[in-house]
Amino acid sequence: MKNVFKKWTVGLMSSGLALMMFAGTASAHVSVKPEVSSPGAWETYTIKVPVEKAINTTKVTLKIPNGAEFESYQPVSGWDVTLDKDSSGKTKTVTWNATGAGIAEGQFQQFSFVAKNPEKETEAVWDAYQYYKDGTIVEWTGNESSDAPHSITKITTATNNVAPENTNHHQDNAKAEEKQKETENSSSQNTAVTLSIIALILAVLAVIRSFMRRK
Repeated sequence: MKNVFKKWTVGLMSSGLALMMFAGTASAHVSVKPEVSSPGAWETYTIKVPVEKAINTTKVTLKIPNGAEFESYQPVSGWDVTLDKDSSGKTKTVTWNATGAGIAEGQFQQFSFVAKNPEKETEAVWDAYQYYKDGTIVEWTGNESSDAPHSITKITTATNNVAPENTNHHQDNAKAEEKQKETENSSSQNTAVTLSIIALILAVLAVIRSFMRRK
């Protein structure tokens, strides 16, 4: 009986740890928003960089998609920005370098910038490279089914059917931010519920185990 109980205890604790690990990494992808924008529009983009290791992120490099034109960036305290340009003066990559500790485990950082979209309908692919303090690099360049997918912004005229260009972009950004906040809140609530259930199970098991020992 004691051996059976021990096996159940180990199994439940392992499951609990797996759930906690999944809850912490399920949404830890580097992403660029918005996901939809208009051809030829000057859009405000935001790259979100979470940390999925117990090591600080100290550098992030983002490639500008073909047909897009980088215009300007929003300064962020604690970070320097380097622009790599081609012979014609167009920015090909943007790199954010931490001047301090960088982004720690359990944190994320957002960097905003303005870019002009391609003139025709297409998919703007955002390849990103996340550098950790120990020298490791995560290349967010894969497709949607990969472990490290890149972000894609769909450039389409469909966004122009509701409102004029500038107004439409503000609405798109506001909706994207609202959706992101809802997702983050939902994720936090799910994590809290999961941890509460695990704690309750472990507490019950501890009581049962104590009772068995007394016998």
